[in-house]
Amino acid sequence: MSDAPEAAPTPAKASEPHPLDALTGGAFSAATSGERASRIREWLATQPAQDQLQEVFKELSARDKGAARAVRERLDEIKRIQGQEAIAAEWADKAEKLLSATRLSIADALAWQRDAAKAGAPLSREPLSVLKTQIADRVKVIEDLQHRVQVQRETAVLLAQRIEVLSTKPFRDAETALEGLTADVNRWQEHAAELTSDASWTSVEARFPPMLETSGSQLLAVWDAFKSALSQTVAAAASADAPLPTVPVWADEIRAARGLPTEAEAAAKVTQEAAKPKVDPEVRKKAQAMVREALAKLQTETGEGHGKASIGAAAALRAVLKTQGRFVDGELEQQVNAALIAAGELEGWQRWSADQLREELVNRAEALLKRPEGQELGGRKMQETLRQLREQWKQSDQGAPANHALWKRFDEACNTAHKVVEAWLDKVRAEAAEHRGARVALIEELKAWAQEHLASQDWKALSRGLHQFSERWRNGGHVSEKVFAELQPLWKQAFGEASRPLETAQKQSLDRRQAMINEAAELGASASLRIDAVKALQQRWQAEAQSVPLDRKREQKLWDAFRKPIDEAFQRKSADRDRQSAQMSARDKAVLDAAKALEAANASGDAQAIRTAMDALEAAIRQQSAEAAEAAGAQAVAQASAPAAEAAADEASQQSASEPSQDGGEAEGEAKPAAASRPARPVIAVRGDDRPGANRPAPAAQGAARGPRQGDRGDRGARDGRGGDRGDRMGRGDGRFSRDGRDRSDGPRAPRLGDSAFRAQREAMDHAQNALRKLAAQAHGESLNRLLAAWEGRDAEQLPTVQELGKVQPGVRAAWAQALGSGARPDVDGNALLRLEIAADVPTPADQIAARRAYQLQLLTRRNDPSPQETWGKDVAAVLSGASDEATARRLQNALKVLLRK
Repeated sequence: MSDAPEAAPTPAKASEPHPLDALTGGAFSAATSGERASRIREWLATQPAQDQLQEVFKELSARDKGAARAVRERLDEIKRIQGQEAIAAEWADKAEKLLSATRLSIADALAWQRDAAKAGAPLSREPLSVLKTQIADRVKVIEDLQHRVQVQRETAVLLAQRIEVLSTKPFRDAETALEGLTADVNRWQEHAAELTSDASWTSVEARFPPMLETSGSQLLAVWDAFKSALSQTVAAAASADAPLPTVPVWADEIRAARGLPTEAEAAAKVTQEAAKPKVDPEVRKKAQAMVREALAKLQTETGEGHGKASIGAAAALRAVLKTQGRFVDGELEQQVNAALIAAGELEGWQRWSADQLREELVNRAEALLKRPEGQELGGRKMQETLRQLREQWKQSDQGAPANHALWKRFDEACNTAHKVVEAWLDKVRAEAAEHRGARVALIEELKAWAQEHLASQDWKALSRGLHQFSERWRNGGHVSEKVFAELQPLWKQAFGEASRPLETAQKQSLDRRQAMINEAAELGASASLRIDAVKALQQRWQAEAQSVPLDRKREQKLWDAFRKPIDEAFQRKSADRDRQSAQMSARDKAVLDAAKALEAANASGDAQAIRTAMDALEAAIRQQSAEAAEAAGAQAVAQASAPAAEAAADEASQQSASEPSQDGGEAEGEAKPAAASRPARPVIAVRGDDRPGANRPAPAAQGAARGPRQGDRGDRGARDGRGGDRGDRMGRGDGRFSRDGRDRSDGPRAPRLGDSAFRAQREAMDHAQNALRKLAAQAHGESLNRLLAAWEGRDAEQLPTVQELGKVQPGVRAAWAQALGSGARPDVDGNALLRLEIAADVPTPADQIAARRAYQLQLLTRRNDPSPQETWGKDVAAVLSGASDEATARRLQNALKVLLRK
């Protein structure tokens, strides 16, 4: 490091121990990113507080984003947990309100679970898991009550059927079964009472309580009539004077026991005794005509196969026979019977075919309730399916007589399946009402927001707010067409009033932008492109675009129209520059070759090779500058001597013409002074600079000759290649330029480097200086590591040399070697470490801050003692004389990183 150039810039101050190292276990002072991330994970395992996490993330994200990722994930997890806790509290409150209500709707309970899941509530954690279980249990109890009501209704029907069947049997059988039937009826009443007394009875659907009440009243009415008839029958069997019961079977049984004829026998006897009266021939003829007319109609409908019409014709024929049948003779009666038999066969076949279709419809309706789990139909699909089934049943009823038994099964299956549709419709209605309320509230919110921002000039904020309102309206949920047609005009009116200031500002902005587009077209069409005007115009455009937002597509079209003429002008200028740079001079080639050689040396990583290549590049620039200066000087002398020679020749010719007797040599001798007395014609050279942003210098003053400028592109005095160019462009530099840009030097101006050569040599110089700085820092770090290794091993031979240590005096290094060669003291001088940290101005560990402050107060009282900046070499020797440990070595390393570079 002894041959390092003195002009090398001082690197940035080494990293210092961070105050958060004690909190994070040394994560900020870790050498590598992997070690830093490992220490951060160990620290996170201790479950730090949120404020500590935020502080560490704020500091660590600027240093190592990879290690800070774990802290950010922990912060995100904490925020997510807090958000879930707030959501859980909200939905827990709703669940408690549902459970505390006197009437719980199953649809509301299912909607709570669905909406909570959509909102992201943690249903699997307490308290929502417990509330979810309680709601499910409550719904299960309500559904069980509803199912039991249906069972009770079916039980009441079966009990009534048992009573009716007993009324067709002998009354002794009914008397025997009375005790068991009484127990069953009492049990049914007890079960019905249990249902109505249940705490959840108020939550069942509205159709179930009337169902239970109707079933009970019908059953009790049949039961009371049965008991009354049976007691009357028993009394009639015991006493012959007792009245007969109202039940026909039991009355016939009592008559038989008393030896009386039955009711049927008495009716037959009365019929036989009744004699047929004589009939008038006109009446008989009229009756037969009516019968033949009905018979002909029946035969016609039966022959054409009209099943439903034939049924009506057969019914009409039977009605005629009831009134006129006694007047029909035997032949006509046979025809009537044959026609009725044919109509019955047709009716039976159509009934059979219709019943086959009805059986299929019944099976399909019942299958809707028996679908496997996971394949249930939704509400809308179930509604459409039931509508289709009922339409098909209506069509089957149009061509055949009705089948009430199948219709009852079909209707019950459809009604049971329609519960899904009812639940879905309730849900849809509730959601529609909720969505309508939300949209109405959104309209009112938009109106309030518009009034609040009526005087605002922040057009970006207004545009964002309007866009957010539009998105919320678009995602406001489904409502019916009628409701949407009602709310949409209100929304458009409110949105139009809210967006009117922004639309006015956008219209004005469009006019301003169109004016800037026209101005850009004028600038692009001008002969010389004014870079300052272009920049100012672009800045105005950017300010306008940032202040007033427009639609993205429209704004892009305007921007394309604005930049098109300027881009075309720059393309023309770049094409001209490329044509000029294509004709590269020999000087440019030499500079380019030297710049490429310097880039190759930069890639090699050899400091000596880099310096050699830098010297070669500077020599190439200086040599070409000198040659150009000599050529320019010779050209200036030649231009100055040519007018003088012409003037001398003119005077000589004049003198020879006026004084022909004089000698020619005398005339020549007189012409020289005359030529010397005339002023030389000045040579004025103005350098043109077409680079973007360059100022054109004014013409040079009369009699002032231009010479090579130290900061010109042709002669780079500084290694970075920037100073001269800046002075050339801006009229500033080393004091050789006047305010109007004229060169005060008397030397000739060197020719200008081409753009490619200039940029190549400047970038090569920048890369070389960066490489030298990196190599110097690397060598400095290696020397410092060797010093610490020598201290740890107590080996003075491993101590770096004076050249490797940098600006350390030989006597200081000798003191360090002597400290390492002597035996190690058991402890390290703490004041020496503090003096080193004070001299280097680096932080002190947290546990030593109080000692450093106390020692600094002591130093203030010792005015005549040398400062720590003067004695840091002795302090290092004092530290090296002690034993090495990790903490002390780290403190010594942090101090020497700074001190060895001063």
